[in-house]
Amino acid sequence: MKKKTGEKKAPMPTKIVQTAGRDILGAFAPDFARYNDDILFGEVWSRNDKLSLHDRSLVTISALVGGGVTDSSLQYHLKTAKQNGVTKEEMVEMLTQLGFYAGWPKAWAAFQLAKEVYGEA
Repeated sequence: MKKKTGEKKAPMPTKIVQTAGRDILGAFAPDFARYNDDILFGEVWSRNDKLSLHDRSLVTISALVGGGVTDSSLQYHLKTAKQNGVTKEEMVEMLTQLGFYAGWPKAWAAFQLAKEVYGEA
């Protein structure tokens, strides 16, 4: 595909390195740990030239909240979202909208974790 004049060049992807799978589950479930570290983070999250880390964080948190996951996984991804530039205002707006689409109690639980991550607990 020919690049149009004035069209932005896609940023170079940033390789994401993750070891949580191996650290936590490596001895118990080595294949799952490898899929987590090498495929999910090493390949999918590293395609950030296609979808930014900021946006991947929003998508991931939406999926976790929608699925009712409010454990350490959500806490990790909330922290990662903040590191990826998701502002408190963006997080509040997204969780508010999720309250209507995914369920009020799910959003409420996510807000409690988000308050901790954004330093307002």
